[in-house]
Amino acid sequence: MEGNNSIGGSLSSGLRATLERAVVTAANLALATAAADARSDPVVPSAIVLALNYAFPLLSEHNRSEINSDALLPIAVEALIGPEGFEHASFLAGIDADLKEVGAQLHWGLEASSFARLQDLETKPLMGGIGPLSKLAAFAVERATNANAVMTALEALLAFTGELLGRWQANRLSSIDQSEETVCLTPDALRTTPALWETLRKALYSTVTVLQAIVARSLLDPNLRNDIVAPKVAVNVLRALRNLYFISSRNANSQFQVYSFTYLTSLDILARFPDASVSFLSSTRPRDPGAAPGHPLNRTLDLFYLNVAEHLPLNMPSPACEDLIVQPATAYLTQAGPPSHLTVELFEAAHSAVLSTLSCPHNGALTVKLVPFYIDTLFASFPSYISTRQFRVAFKTIMQIVSPPFPIAATDPYLSETLLEMVRFRALGAATTPLPETPDAASSDAAPAPQHVTSEQSSLVLTLIDALPYLPLPLVQEWMTVTAQTMNAIADPAMRQPVKDRFLEVLVSGEMDVERAAIGVAWWGTCGGRELVVAGGPQLAPVMSGAIVEDERASKL
Repeated sequence: MEGNNSIGGSLSSGLRATLERAVVTAANLALATAAADARSDPVVPSAIVLALNYAFPLLSEHNRSEINSDALLPIAVEALIGPEGFEHASFLAGIDADLKEVGAQLHWGLEASSFARLQDLETKPLMGGIGPLSKLAAFAVERATNANAVMTALEALLAFTGELLGRWQANRLSSIDQSEETVCLTPDALRTTPALWETLRKALYSTVTVLQAIVARSLLDPNLRNDIVAPKVAVNVLRALRNLYFISSRNANSQFQVYSFTYLTSLDILARFPDASVSFLSSTRPRDPGAAPGHPLNRTLDLFYLNVAEHLPLNMPSPACEDLIVQPATAYLTQAGPPSHLTVELFEAAHSAVLSTLSCPHNGALTVKLVPFYIDTLFASFPSYISTRQFRVAFKTIMQIVSPPFPIAATDPYLSETLLEMVRFRALGAATTPLPETPDAASSDAAPAPQHVTSEQSSLVLTLIDALPYLPLPLVQEWMTVTAQTMNAIADPAMRQPVKDRFLEVLVSGEMDVERAAIGVAWWGTCGGRELVVAGGPQLAPVMSGAIVEDERASKL
């Protein structure tokens, strides 16, 4: 058949329609006997899929709908992951045997038989069109009338991703962190491994494309969205994504819309089912929840675990939250040694998981128990291991949790002020030298923004300012004054000015609700706030020389 651009000019519409119907009829006849033919010749199903893979983009929507998707789905998935596709990840098996130690480095050269096999894999006809093939399989998922066929396809993809992870785990290349590859691999290995990662990326993209179709169908198909099947679909999809995470976490490979939809939708479905959430976390939790593993692959899997756990505590019972979220996250709440991109992500994921757990209203008792430990850990990490932004976000979240309308504000009314006093007390003796840049996962992924020079002292004062919109009403005016006085203790004008700007921003930007804003207006106008912020303290009114000045300390009797 001809390309899309030339069909209209060389074929009449009637002839084209006839050809399309003939292709679909032939495909359906072949699909009807594919299972029986495969017993005598295993290549037959792959040949059918290959032919359809080339013809499918040329078919009209109507003729596509005439394809027997129930028969196509299993052989399309098998073609994707089977001997004519990714070979059930067997191409990874021989790599470890070909790895040689050259001093402290690993060598995997161009002459290795496993590298030759990898190149042969890429020359297969189906691998040359692996993108269209994954779309063909996704189409079959959408149009299949049998929901059981969709579940079978999901199980096949889950098994394939499990094979990928298992074979990668047995490979010594998995023990090398990405940041250390230039040191731990020989120059030849640095030339061969990109080809391996390119093949693994193809496996990720093609698998996620089919998973996305399964998740999308589970939202609409009554047979898949009921309370019995829906959590199974979500769990299996998340397990498959976990198995692929050693690929998707590398070089932002997961930053595409299909992956985001698949991942976030599965999380939303799973979060509705407490028992399924607990079961999933129990089956994937780190082997030693109290300690960070040394193997980079295990740390990568822990990162996926923490990212998932962050979304699930709202409907989970408190004991499960403590056991399955807080305890595994504790190992990563502090950092030791030089930070890398992975350790920074783990650090932020651990803090996010803990804060997510503490912010759940039903975890009030757990929050009271954990907040002192968490704040102590936060102070121990700042400023050596976390940035000013990370510290401020974490503390502000804690202040929201311990302030109204959260129940803990009623049971422990002094907790919020105690936390503020801890920050203020530390700010009084904090270092005033400019802080160096600290690795920050959020800022590294975003576009660089202009940063003001901050010290430990100014960062702590900024933290106090961030907390003002969340304080209980009786504390707002008092702590506005205390915060302004602490701000004025910053000696360096260059560091004090951004803090002053932030103070003014909080007062006028709408971050405070109506009641707190009214208190702020009164404090600014009649309680000395303007003098404290703008002039650095109360100013004496101009008087004539020799005038009698009222002494505030004089007796009022």
